[in-house]
Amino acid sequence: MSRIAIISYRLGGTDGVSIEVEKWLGALRAQGHEVRTIAGEGYPDLLIPGIGLYNAPSDIEPALSKALEGYDLVIVENVISLPLNSHLRETLYRVLEERVAIFHHHDFAMDRPSLSHLAPPRKHPLWTHVVINEHSQKLLNGVGVGSLLMRNLFEVDPPMANREETREALGVNGELLALFPSRVIERKNPGRALRFANQLNATMWILGEVEDFYDGEFSQIVESQVRPFLHQRSPGSIHDAYGASDLVIVSSNWEGFGNPVIESVTHRRPLAVHNYPILQEIMKFGFAFFDIHDPETMRRFLAKPNQSIFDANLAIVAEHFNIKNLPKQLEALVAYALSR
Repeated sequence: MSRIAIISYRLGGTDGVSIEVEKWLGALRAQGHEVRTIAGEGYPDLLIPGIGLYNAPSDIEPALSKALEGYDLVIVENVISLPLNSHLRETLYRVLEERVAIFHHHDFAMDRPSLSHLAPPRKHPLWTHVVINEHSQKLLNGVGVGSLLMRNLFEVDPPMANREETREALGVNGELLALFPSRVIERKNPGRALRFANQLNATMWILGEVEDFYDGEFSQIVESQVRPFLHQRSPGSIHDAYGASDLVIVSSNWEGFGNPVIESVTHRRPLAVHNYPILQEIMKFGFAFFDIHDPETMRRFLAKPNQSIFDANLAIVAEHFNIKNLPKQLEALVAYALSR
């Protein structure tokens, strides 16, 4: 078995990258690999403060080189894809020049107007690029970088939720509860989600923290709302949060994938979604979701749910997005990377 290091800006949180790293980490360790996580923020095995999201000290290279000594493979999670810390990106390129590496891309600077001027990922004989959607694969192909496609995978039968206990802890007494299971940042468009919840006369529950300096704008959005809403972490697990809710809202303008889309399916909850670009790739598999701009259709469904829609959606996840397939996929990926 191999010694593998995983590097990211932050790990151990509720953001999509951290969640996907936990899935890979569990599968790799179950296969017998020795895996060490390294990040600048959160709860990794090794915390190096200088490799966080926005800035790195000029002397970060010795610490990174030392941290990677003796490892057969380095997996880089979104640091090169979204180089918010440009000094860290350049340092990693140097440190990995003679190392086998997998760059796991979740979203790209090329997709964000404010960051589109940043250089795309580089190619190297020892490096393997992995993307989570076809759009990203096309982007890399356009700059001469080949990649492998591995979509995010999910637990088809998640743990049973404590619905009533969670609702009681939240103080929700019989009203319709709409879950917004995301961080509060501009591209998630929480205002759109709140408007939809208001149209349904539902209470919206926002799980994530306000980030990316969005506090001021979010405060203005909140002031314009008619109905009260909840903004707090789940008193239980994420499964309890889905179970306690009556519907899920994904209102994003952009997602590299959009894990809550599939999570709503595995927890058998109707999903109201804005048509962000990558959603079209997911919808090609045949899912049935609700348009966030059409509250009346959701209202009718909630009054008389059609369980066959949940069954059909779940069957698609079981076939195409099943986490049981992850160990085999990672085994092939690691073998491929190490053979280069």
